[in-house]
Amino acid sequence: MNASNFVYSIKQGFKNIYHNRLFSLASMGTIAACLFLFGVFYFMLANFQYMIKEAETSVGVTVFFEEGTSEARMHEIGKMIAKRPEVADVEFTSAEEAWEKVKEQLFEGREELAESFGDDNPLADSASYGVYLRDVSKQSQLVAYIEGIQDVREVKSSDTTAEGLTTFNKLVGYISLAIVVILIGVAIFLISTTISMGISVRKDEIAIMKLIGATDFFIRAPFIVEGIIIGVIGAVIPLVILWFLYRKIVGYISAKFLLLSGVLNFLDAKTVFATLIPVAFGMGIGIGLIGSFITVRKHLRV
Repeated sequence: MNASNFVYSIKQGFKNIYHNRLFSLASMGTIAACLFLFGVFYFMLANFQYMIKEAETSVGVTVFFEEGTSEARMHEIGKMIAKRPEVADVEFTSAEEAWEKVKEQLFEGREELAESFGDDNPLADSASYGVYLRDVSKQSQLVAYIEGIQDVREVKSSDTTAEGLTTFNKLVGYISLAIVVILIGVAIFLISTTISMGISVRKDEIAIMKLIGATDFFIRAPFIVEGIIIGVIGAVIPLVILWFLYRKIVGYISAKFLLLSGVLNFLDAKTVFATLIPVAFGMGIGIGLIGSFITVRKHLRV
């Protein structure tokens, strides 16, 4: 396509939108509504997943060692575990540290009872590693690996918590996919209707263009441009609204529910929109392009 044809296609795309402005506005509104709902859903999904990931990092397994295992061997095992890809962090608790924690919890205000043990440490063989995972769904694999290491006596894990978080993650993923497919389908349908109207209005003109030798691509290009323009405008509107809405809602919840600040950890707006902006534009342009392409291919028989 040369420069003059390109400019012609752009101009005709805008003219098509103007001539069918009611349908075009309806298409833009539908895409905007779809992407707005997608954005709201993405906010919830992204923050849910972020909170789940934060919760996953607090879910771990505890590794205990056989009696008489040297501290050097314990540290060697710790390095082996830390190299695993599913492991986020490894924390070592010596027998002395374990005893100090017990004394703080059980003998608070009754220190004389703790002093009765003297230099004896009843938890002499309780040194352990706390292992925290990047992905809680890999917990069973990690436990099986650690249990196979020599000098490991026991591995304690919370299977119920791990399974619950894994199931919830999968459920959110399935729901997300279903909603996105429905929203995209509705938007494509309405854009198809708009392009169909444009084709019917210009049918005689298109027939004349074909008679004087215009190529199919030359005729189709304005309709493709029309769909892309509708998609771009339909993406810009909800992004602007969502930007202000997200910051307001997060600020309100953070200020209103200070007691839950340790649980309600929200992603900042820049992090969310760094993903949402390209995705929204991609979806808007993609919906417009696909909707117009399918319709032109189906109805442009001249």
